[in-house]
Amino acid sequence: MEEKQQRQPIYDLHERPPFFQLIGLSLQHLFSMFGATILVPLLVGLNPGVALFSSGVGTLIHLLTTKGKVPAYMGSSFAFIIPMASMMKTIGYPAVGQGVVSVGIVYLIISLIVWRVGSAWIDKIFPPEVVGPVILVIGLSLAATAAQSATELNGHYDIKVFLVAGATLLVTIFANMYLGGFLGLIPVLIGIIFGYLLALALGLVDLSPVASAHWFALPKFDFLFSDHNGLSWHFYPMAVLTMAPLVLVTLSEHLGHLLVLAKITGQDFFDNPGLHKTLAGDGAASVFAGLVGGPAVTSYGENIGVMQLSRVYSVWVIGGAAVLAAGFAFIGKLSALIGTVPGAVTGGVGFMLYGVIAAAGLQVIVDNKVDYGQKRNLMIAGPVMVVGIGNFHLALGSQVDFSGVALATVLGIILNLILPKVAKSDR
Repeated sequence: MEEKQQRQPIYDLHERPPFFQLIGLSLQHLFSMFGATILVPLLVGLNPGVALFSSGVGTLIHLLTTKGKVPAYMGSSFAFIIPMASMMKTIGYPAVGQGVVSVGIVYLIISLIVWRVGSAWIDKIFPPEVVGPVILVIGLSLAATAAQSATELNGHYDIKVFLVAGATLLVTIFANMYLGGFLGLIPVLIGIIFGYLLALALGLVDLSPVASAHWFALPKFDFLFSDHNGLSWHFYPMAVLTMAPLVLVTLSEHLGHLLVLAKITGQDFFDNPGLHKTLAGDGAASVFAGLVGGPAVTSYGENIGVMQLSRVYSVWVIGGAAVLAAGFAFIGKLSALIGTVPGAVTGGVGFMLYGVIAAAGLQVIVDNKVDYGQKRNLMIAGPVMVVGIGNFHLALGSQVDFSGVALATVLGIILNLILPKVAKSDR
């Protein structure tokens, strides 16, 4: 009975926390996704302020498209970094923007197909013996990234980074276990603040960007249909042909994240609001990002981890984080301050956030009593986990790269469809 009570959400999907709690809970989501969301534009050569703005507005678009039923935060996608960086160096944003918009349009087309054929096939291709390992892979595939951030400074091992990351992780754990009331709902934010102050004391934080930033700073928008000389249009088919196929990568992420969210919240998002709605939300968000100068967006595992830890699934909180992100894009000093959070802190929190996603996968396996005494289940789980966690990726030239998570998801689906229920040697 006690275990059942612990699984009850603090705030369910449509419950709105009091205002000041809402702000605190939304800030927790903002801090969790901020580093990754602005890292993508920095690597590609886009404006971080625009990426933050399109992330916030894209999340609101997703919430509107799904009728406020799916608590998913949309952040900058890493799947398109290589082609976007290449095009920024050679052609510039008009080509990148067309590629990003094409990604959104492909999502919208797929959503129309799903709307016509339905989503009953989801249960057939994603039984528990596939879902559990795939969710586990989504979490653990990020473990190496978290460990690198938690140990290295400028590519070299640094003991101070290790100490800050370890302390951040421990404080997050203790805040989650020993604090009650509102503080018990924001363990990630508490861990980040503690880690930031410790990193500041150890000289790991550079505050010069904050000092040089303006209080009000208009992000440098790159509108798709204009340049410095006014309205213009030139079609770049290579941009579309390069980026659109990578939707297959983010589509597997989309399905995986929906599976995790469904497990955590106890809601069947494939049925209500429907897979076609969630796909359309992703697509519309990327189309908007492409029109204003941002990268393609996708749902973020970091924010799913925050929900799993806090047991706050409210779409109001996700919407609050989106409004804060869009607003902070115009407040230079606040954006710069959040941008100074070092990798040691995000890495320490990442150990927890990615780990709880993986634990949700284990919970699927346990709750559904998946029997690994059966060879069939072993033959699915073993390769899926190693391919995904080890990032056995498929690179097609220099522009297209299918991640280990994407291949693991596809592999799990294929093995589930073709393997017999019972191995011949067990008959």
